[in-house]
Amino acid sequence: MEIRGPLELPARREDVELVTLDGLTLVGELATPEDAAPAATLVTLHPLPTAGGFMDSHILRKAAARLPALADLAVLRFNTRGTTSPRGTSEGTFDGGDAEQFDVAAAMAFVADRRLPKPWLVGWSFGTELALKYGREHDVEGVILLSPPLHRATDAEVAAWAQDGRPVIVLVPEFDDYLRPDAARERFAAIPHAQVIAVEGGKHLWVGESQTRRVLTEIVAAVNPSALPLPTEWPTSD
Repeated sequence: MEIRGPLELPARREDVELVTLDGLTLVGELATPEDAAPAATLVTLHPLPTAGGFMDSHILRKAAARLPALADLAVLRFNTRGTTSPRGTSEGTFDGGDAEQFDVAAAMAFVADRRLPKPWLVGWSFGTELALKYGREHDVEGVILLSPPLHRATDAEVAAWAQDGRPVIVLVPEFDDYLRPDAARERFAAIPHAQVIAVEGGKHLWVGESQTRRVLTEIVAAVNPSALPLPTEWPTSD
């Protein structure tokens, strides 16, 4: 069976709730490998909720659907404050990336409480702003940024990562709507160790199976490279 589209591979899946320091309950899901301890953990931060972003935005949903089985990864997805998905609605209201710092902190507190190993922040679009602005405050292995627009993270907040030795992996689509590879290299030059990866043919929303596979492969290359190459077929029982 070809692994593509909405196919959901075996995993342990649990509806979870995160509680923020300002008293809100956020809804989410934790997916972990079915028969093994996770090698690492992806803490995902979704695109802009006022533009349709939520925990089920397709790259994050497919990461949770595939990577526990294919790469022994735990994947935490959640709706930031005021965001709705089929899982439900998180309490509170969208705050443009300011009070969302408490949402990131709640996710990291959950990871610590569950003793999930080697957490990485994986932000997409708006989620990259949260990772850049607040990720340095937390015990993460590194950050992976998908289609960063750099609308909210200031130059100073980006440059602050230069003093931090943790990996900063930046996936930039060739035809991004907001920040294309050449401009991304200029903006991230303030972080000498940042790895800017230009993705040929890519667009901001990473539409299509080839783009999905490329993004998931780059995530696994950073987090658990021993799991590469990712299979494209899954055995079916007779």
